[in-house]
Amino acid sequence: QVQLVESGGGLVQAGGSLRLSCAASGSIVSPNVMGWYRQAPGKQRELVARINSGGITNYADSVKGRFTISRDNAKNMVNLQMNNLKPEDTAVYYCNLYFFVGTRKDYWGQGTQVTVSS
Repeated sequence: QVQLVESGGGLVQAGGSLRLSCAASGSIVSPNVMGWYRQAPGKQRELVARINSGGITNYADSVKGRFTISRDNAKNMVNLQMNNLKPEDTAVYYCNLYFFVGTRKDYWGQGTQVTVSS
């Protein structure tokens, strides 16, 4: 099994910054992809950013230029630096890790609330 523990999040004013971190442990297979998704009330969960073991990144268009994802492969950690936050960034943010062992195996963190006030 794989466990993901998130930290960070909270309440910030528009234009402010927050940093989310996620530590993975357990039976992790490499290569893998770690990332962040978010879900706002009444909306579907959406990809925010992801990064693979080789450091290749993908971002949602809505966060490009404001958010930066990074990872430490030795520590199995992924971070999301969020700058210039907007009220529409308000959501529960979930850490995700996936790899392939025959089929795709997805693991999720418990979620952390990010609230941006206007």
